[in-house]
Amino acid sequence: MTSAVVIGAGPGIGLAVARRFAREGFALALVGRNKETVTGVADSLEGVRALPLVADSSDEVALRAALDTAAAELGAPDVVVYNAAVIRPDAVGELPLRVHLDTYAVNVLGALTAAAHTAPGMAERGHGTFVVTGGMPEPKPEYVSLSLGKAGVRALVDLLDRQYGPSGVHIATVTVSGPVAPGTAWDPDEIAEQYWRLHTQPQAEWEREIVV
Repeated sequence: MTSAVVIGAGPGIGLAVARRFAREGFALALVGRNKETVTGVADSLEGVRALPLVADSSDEVALRAALDTAAAELGAPDVVVYNAAVIRPDAVGELPLRVHLDTYAVNVLGALTAAAHTAPGMAERGHGTFVVTGGMPEPKPEYVSLSLGKAGVRALVDLLDRQYGPSGVHIATVTVSGPVAPGTAWDPDEIAEQYWRLHTQPQAEWEREIVV
Protein backbone atom coordinates (compact mmCIF):
# COMPACT_ATOMS: atom_id res chain seq x y z
CA MET A 1 0.00 0.00 0.00
CA THR A 2 1.35 3.43 -0.97
CA SER A 3 0.99 5.75 1.98
CA ALA A 4 1.78 9.22 3.25
CA VAL A 5 1.83 10.67 6.75
CA VAL A 6 0.77 14.27 7.31
CA ILE A 7 1.74 15.63 10.73
CA GLY A 8 -0.17 18.79 11.51
CA ALA A 9 -3.17 17.71 9.44
CA GLY A 10 -5.45 20.63 10.17
CA PRO A 11 -7.24 23.08 7.90
CA GLY A 12 -5.09 24.91 5.39
CA ILE A 13 -1.91 23.33 4.10
CA GLY A 14 -2.31 20.04 6.00
CA LEU A 15 -5.74 19.36 4.54
CA ALA A 16 -4.69 20.49 1.06
CA VAL A 17 -1.63 18.22 1.07
CA ALA A 18 -3.72 15.28 2.26
CA ARG A 19 -6.22 15.88 -0.54
CA ARG A 20 -3.45 16.20 -3.14
CA PHE A 21 -1.91 12.85 -2.24
CA ALA A 22 -5.34 11.24 -1.87
CA ARG A 23 -6.01 12.19 -5.50
CA GLU A 24 -3.07 10.00 -6.44
CA GLY A 25 -4.47 7.05 -4.50
CA PHE A 26 -2.26 7.32 -1.41
CA ALA A 27 -3.54 6.01 1.89
CA LEU A 28 -3.18 8.78 4.47
CA ALA A 29 -2.22 8.80 8.12
CA LEU A 30 -3.28 12.13 9.59
CA VAL A 31 -1.65 13.25 12.83
CA GLY A 32 -2.78 16.18 14.94
CA ARG A 33 -3.38 17.33 18.49
CA ASN A 34 -7.14 17.68 18.14
CA LYS A 35 -9.21 14.54 17.57
CA GLU A 36 -12.12 16.39 15.99
CA THR A 37 -9.85 18.18 13.54
CA VAL A 38 -7.98 15.11 12.26
CA THR A 39 -11.21 13.09 12.14
CA GLY A 40 -12.80 15.84 10.08
CA VAL A 41 -9.89 15.85 7.66
CA ALA A 42 -10.05 12.05 7.37
CA ASP A 43 -13.80 12.12 6.73
CA SER A 44 -13.32 14.65 3.93
CA LEU A 45 -11.04 12.31 1.95
CA GLU A 46 -13.05 10.11 -0.37
CA GLY A 47 -11.95 6.99 -2.15
CA VAL A 48 -8.82 6.33 -0.06
CA ARG A 49 -8.09 4.97 3.37
CA ALA A 50 -7.52 7.80 5.86
CA LEU A 51 -6.35 7.04 9.39
CA PRO A 52 -6.79 9.85 11.98
CA LEU A 53 -4.25 9.76 14.81
CA VAL A 54 -4.00 12.03 17.83
CA ALA A 55 -0.56 13.14 19.03
CA ASP A 56 1.10 16.37 20.08
CA SER A 57 4.15 16.75 17.84
CA SER A 58 6.18 18.09 20.78
CA ASP A 59 5.55 14.84 22.70
CA GLU A 60 8.24 12.47 21.42
CA VAL A 61 6.65 9.33 22.87
CA ALA A 62 3.19 10.13 21.52
CA LEU A 63 4.47 11.11 18.08
CA ARG A 64 6.59 7.98 17.72
CA ALA A 65 3.62 5.87 18.84
CA ALA A 66 1.40 7.50 16.21
CA LEU A 67 4.00 6.86 13.51
CA ASP A 68 4.26 3.22 14.60
CA THR A 69 0.47 2.89 14.39
CA ALA A 70 0.47 4.43 10.93
CA ALA A 71 3.14 2.00 9.72
CA ALA A 72 1.35 -0.98 11.25
CA GLU A 73 -1.95 -0.03 9.61
CA LEU A 74 -0.81 1.38 6.26
CA GLY A 75 2.73 0.10 5.79
CA ALA A 76 5.99 2.01 5.90
CA PRO A 77 5.34 5.53 4.56
CA ASP A 78 6.55 6.62 1.16
CA VAL A 79 6.06 10.26 2.14
CA VAL A 80 6.13 12.11 5.45
CA VAL A 81 5.03 15.75 5.62
CA TYR A 82 5.72 17.70 8.79
CA ASN A 83 3.35 20.65 8.85
CA ALA A 84 2.95 21.35 12.58
CA ALA A 85 3.78 24.85 13.80
CA VAL A 86 2.95 27.43 16.43
CA ILE A 87 2.30 30.70 14.60
CA ARG A 88 1.87 33.89 16.60
CA PRO A 89 3.32 37.40 16.76
CA ASP A 90 5.81 38.02 19.55
CA ALA A 91 8.65 40.48 20.08
CA VAL A 92 12.12 40.18 21.55
CA GLY A 93 11.84 39.63 25.30
CA GLU A 94 8.07 39.17 25.22
CA LEU A 95 7.92 35.41 25.78
CA PRO A 96 9.30 33.54 28.78
CA LEU A 97 12.06 31.04 28.04
CA ARG A 98 9.73 28.11 28.76
CA VAL A 99 7.28 29.28 26.10
CA HIS A 100 10.09 29.65 23.58
CA LEU A 101 11.24 26.12 24.33
CA ASP A 102 7.72 24.71 23.99
CA THR A 103 7.26 26.56 20.69
CA TYR A 104 10.60 25.35 19.30
CA ALA A 105 9.64 21.81 20.27
CA VAL A 106 6.66 22.00 17.92
CA ASN A 107 8.24 24.06 15.15
CA VAL A 108 11.52 22.15 14.84
CA LEU A 109 12.09 19.28 17.26
CA GLY A 110 8.89 17.46 16.30
CA ALA A 111 10.20 17.37 12.74
CA LEU A 112 13.48 15.98 14.04
CA THR A 113 11.62 13.25 15.93
CA ALA A 114 9.55 12.35 12.87
CA ALA A 115 12.62 12.22 10.65
CA ALA A 116 14.62 10.15 13.11
CA HIS A 117 11.73 7.69 13.27
CA THR A 118 10.97 7.35 9.56
CA ALA A 119 13.95 8.43 7.43
CA PRO A 120 16.26 5.52 8.38
CA GLY A 121 13.69 3.06 7.04
CA MET A 122 13.36 5.09 3.85
CA ALA A 123 17.15 5.01 3.50
CA GLU A 124 17.17 1.23 3.92
CA ARG A 125 14.54 0.91 1.18
CA GLY A 126 16.43 3.36 -1.02
CA HIS A 127 13.56 5.78 -1.56
CA GLY A 128 11.18 8.13 0.22
CA THR A 129 10.25 11.78 0.63
CA PHE A 130 10.34 13.84 3.82
CA VAL A 131 9.07 17.42 3.50
CA VAL A 132 8.84 20.08 6.20
CA THR A 133 6.66 23.16 5.88
CA GLY A 134 8.93 26.16 6.25
CA GLY A 135 8.39 29.89 6.27
CA MET A 136 9.90 33.27 7.11
CA PRO A 137 12.50 33.50 4.32
CA GLU A 138 13.71 36.56 6.21
CA PRO A 139 13.43 36.84 10.02
CA LYS A 140 10.96 39.42 11.31
CA PRO A 141 11.32 41.12 14.70
CA GLU A 142 7.55 40.99 15.21
CA TYR A 143 7.62 37.18 14.83
CA VAL A 144 10.60 36.17 16.93
CA SER A 145 9.66 32.61 17.92
CA LEU A 146 8.44 31.77 14.41
CA SER A 147 11.56 33.28 12.82
CA LEU A 148 13.78 31.20 15.09
CA GLY A 149 11.74 28.09 14.37
CA LYS A 150 11.76 28.46 10.60
CA ALA A 151 15.51 29.13 10.63
CA GLY A 152 15.82 25.89 12.59
CA VAL A 153 13.71 24.07 9.99
CA ARG A 154 16.04 25.22 7.23
CA ALA A 155 19.08 23.99 9.15
CA LEU A 156 17.35 20.70 9.99
CA VAL A 157 16.49 20.03 6.34
CA ASP A 158 20.11 20.67 5.39
CA LEU A 159 21.34 18.21 8.04
CA LEU A 160 18.79 15.54 7.10
CA ASP A 161 19.61 15.89 3.43
CA ARG A 162 23.28 15.30 4.16
CA GLN A 163 22.43 12.30 6.32
CA TYR A 164 19.82 10.55 4.18
CA GLY A 165 19.93 12.12 0.72
CA PRO A 166 22.79 9.92 -0.52
CA SER A 167 20.65 6.86 0.32
CA GLY A 168 17.80 8.01 -1.94
CA VAL A 169 15.63 9.96 0.51
CA HIS A 170 14.44 13.30 -0.79
CA ILE A 171 14.54 15.78 2.11
CA ALA A 172 13.08 19.21 1.37
CA THR A 173 11.17 22.18 2.69
CA VAL A 174 8.34 24.21 1.19
CA THR A 175 8.93 27.73 2.46
CA VAL A 176 5.67 29.67 2.60
CA SER A 177 6.43 33.39 2.53
CA GLY A 178 2.98 34.80 3.34
CA PRO A 179 -0.37 34.18 5.04
CA VAL A 180 -2.15 31.09 3.71
CA ALA A 181 -5.63 31.77 2.37
CA PRO A 182 -7.72 30.46 -0.54
CA GLY A 183 -7.71 32.62 -3.64
CA THR A 184 -4.46 34.38 -2.78
CA ALA A 185 -0.84 33.93 -3.83
CA TRP A 186 -0.63 31.51 -0.92
CA ASP A 187 -3.65 29.38 -1.76
CA PRO A 188 -3.31 26.07 0.14
CA ASP A 189 -4.25 23.97 -2.88
CA GLU A 190 -1.57 25.67 -4.98
CA ILE A 191 0.96 25.22 -2.17
CA ALA A 192 0.05 21.52 -1.92
CA GLU A 193 1.08 21.07 -5.56
CA GLN A 194 4.66 21.85 -4.51
CA TYR A 195 4.71 18.92 -2.08
CA TRP A 196 3.56 16.60 -4.84
CA ARG A 197 6.14 18.08 -7.24
CA LEU A 198 8.92 17.44 -4.72
CA HIS A 199 7.81 13.85 -4.28
CA THR A 200 7.75 13.14 -8.00
CA GLN A 201 11.02 14.87 -8.94
CA PRO A 202 13.70 12.64 -10.49
CA GLN A 203 16.67 12.38 -8.15
CA ALA A 204 18.91 14.26 -10.57
CA GLU A 205 16.52 17.23 -10.32
CA TRP A 206 15.88 17.22 -6.56
CA GLU A 207 15.28 20.61 -4.96
CA ARG A 208 15.88 21.08 -1.26
CA GLU A 209 13.76 24.21 -0.89
CA ILE A 210 10.81 25.64 -2.78
CA VAL A 211 9.78 29.18 -1.83
CA VAL A 212 6.11 30.01 -2.37
